[in-house]
Amino acid sequence: MPPISPPESPALPRRLALLLPLAALPGCAGPARAQRGLPDFADLAESVLPAVVSIQVTSREENEPRRSPVDRRRGGGSHLVQGAGSGFVIEPSGIIVTNGHVVGNATRVVVTTQDGTEYPARVMGVDDLTDLALVKITPRGTLNAVSLGASSSMRVGQWVLAAGNPFGLGGSVTAGIVSARGRDIGAGPFDDFIQTDAPINPGNSGGPLFNMAGEVIGINTAIYSPSGASAGIGFAVPSDLAKPVIEALIRGGRVERGWLGVSVADAEEQGRGRRGAVIMGVERNSPAARAGLRQGDLVTALNGEAVATSRALVRGVAVLPPGETVRLTLLRGGRQQEIAVQIGRRPNEG
Repeated sequence: MPPISPPESPALPRRLALLLPLAALPGCAGPARAQRGLPDFADLAESVLPAVVSIQVTSREENEPRRSPVDRRRGGGSHLVQGAGSGFVIEPSGIIVTNGHVVGNATRVVVTTQDGTEYPARVMGVDDLTDLALVKITPRGTLNAVSLGASSSMRVGQWVLAAGNPFGLGGSVTAGIVSARGRDIGAGPFDDFIQTDAPINPGNSGGPLFNMAGEVIGINTAIYSPSGASAGIGFAVPSDLAKPVIEALIRGGRVERGWLGVSVADAEEQGRGRRGAVIMGVERNSPAARAGLRQGDLVTALNGEAVATSRALVRGVAVLPPGETVRLTLLRGGRQQEIAVQIGRRPNEG
């Protein structure tokens, strides 16, 4: 049964792509000193870099079958490919945050810390919907770690620092500002990216985006680029979205999300003349079907909180624990009513 989702999102634009895994990152926590004029990032960089790591990945990639009869008989086969990305230590015991697309298909993962020490790593869990993953190493001692800050407190125009290993050149930091918040780039139902002009390139995948206090407020994930290099438009998963995912992966290696079993669209786009989420379809035997939701219902509130868009409904339901009963306020045939729905578990979660 397909999960609750807004209408089909367009594919990522050709020049908008996940950061290709390439190389490393280094990071930790500490305030940056603001000088007159532009800030000095030296103290901040020195304090955060020890917690940022490089992640080398070996994965198996399927070959495309050749057109000759001989190659077809052999089949497509597969071969090993090498890649790399970045990550940061979230717990001193050796738990590291990175992108799901960096390690999701890995057969071997090696983490290199800022001092050059290499550790074999295992993937603890991957959440495809937010492109986040955790890997675990067994360090020889206590690692430097960084903490997550509140991305909701970031304002457009505030300074940020990105750390990573762009193009395999080695540990690097770049500075910029928050260019925008809440960006939807068509990657999935939980798009809520921070956009930054801090130069981010292939190899920064999974690396941290810091505020001036040395807190991670984003995980660098995608760039918009005509050339494959930084064009001054990078996207990071906000820490407020990442935090519950990371906590869930630490607890059990998977994320459980609430699910209704409907497809939805924005009411304004459907010409309803008001805001809300229009039910476009209801899955058989889903929580929504059992509660009596119908195609054409206009959902305007979830547990009394206004629902302005289909994406707001998807996110509002997703954060609820499966089994919880919620109250949906909706319009049906021009009349308002409330329906109680017991939230289900979103299918195909890891």
